[in-house]
Amino acid sequence: MTDLAGPAGGHEKTSFINDPKVRSIGLQLVALIVVIFLGWSFAENARDNLAAQKIATGFGFLDNTAGFGINQTLIPYSETSTYGRAFIVGLLNTILVAVVGIFIATIIGFLVGIGRLSKNFMVRTISTVYVEVLRNLPPLFQILFWYLAVLSAMPGPRNSISVFGEVFISNRGIIIPRPLFGEGAGIVVWAIGLAILGVILFRHWAASRQEETGRRLPVLWVSLGLLIGLPLVAMIATGFPISFEVPELKGFNFVGGVRVIPEFVALTLALATYTAAFIAENVRAGIQSVSHGQTEAAHSLGLRHGQTLRLVVIPQAMRVIIPPLTSQYLNLTKNSSLAVGIGYPDLVAVFAGTSLNQTGQAIEIIAITMGVYLLLSIITAVIMNAYNKRVALVER
Repeated sequence: MTDLAGPAGGHEKTSFINDPKVRSIGLQLVALIVVIFLGWSFAENARDNLAAQKIATGFGFLDNTAGFGINQTLIPYSETSTYGRAFIVGLLNTILVAVVGIFIATIIGFLVGIGRLSKNFMVRTISTVYVEVLRNLPPLFQILFWYLAVLSAMPGPRNSISVFGEVFISNRGIIIPRPLFGEGAGIVVWAIGLAILGVILFRHWAASRQEETGRRLPVLWVSLGLLIGLPLVAMIATGFPISFEVPELKGFNFVGGVRVIPEFVALTLALATYTAAFIAENVRAGIQSVSHGQTEAAHSLGLRHGQTLRLVVIPQAMRVIIPPLTSQYLNLTKNSSLAVGIGYPDLVAVFAGTSLNQTGQAIEIIAITMGVYLLLSIITAVIMNAYNKRVALVER
């Protein structure tokens, strides 16, 4: 008899068009072609519009004289500097706010997050109120609050608040002593760098030794000894080449020292305290994710509450804290663009604001600004992901 059912155990052959892998590649190629076509159409349309308005394209404008001043510069800059120089000034100001803000927000966030789980009613209540109030207020409002309601209400320079006669706080900012570097200061700087490197190496060695022997070394005291002792020895050996210029009030303003403008203070404090409220919740969630049995086991070994939190709970909670912590760091960096609301010369205000208005190179300037924020976000994410892998629990 003839077998009408076909070969036993045979498999039906899938057609080329119905192959899932082929269809997936085909759809991606179609999507890529559409994106390229839209990008080409956008570029052609932009070029025609710019040509009609007689606006030159390209990045040659970066070599032209900017012609405007900037009230905070970390590098030498004047009105005769180029737009490229102005871009670098704005970029450095943005990075400064991001780095200082992240540092302050991390400290406040961890303290408030731990405080929310405190057994002390007052500490727990204050921490809860801090989180619920600050994270529900718009960041721009908080920036304006610090700038208009706090710093602008400070007394003038002649009635400024003095801190040990060295630091002065007024409505014109914070005046701090200026470091002056004499001959031999480079040796002191190298000593500081070696001290920091020594602290890192010693902490790593102490952690390895503790894992092998169970004995804890006085990491804190040794670190303080290196950070203070080594630069101090270098200072004595070189005859104290680093001195400080203390600001003095002359007339209606201060002479000497370094002025930290109120726009920077307001922006940094507002973003740091706002972001810290979210970090606190991440810390609280991370601590609560650690089994309570870990705490009981640590207490049974004789560890005090502070030691248990620092040595047992926090290290395990970091694997939960770090991923959302990365997002908060990225948000703080991007929220620094709100500086335009109070006139702080960040990248958006200097480059995507004043420079764009004067040159009309909208496409180039916006593209550069977008690329900078994208690059800053990628760098932050890469660093945090590397740290996350380091503290992640390795399953056997």
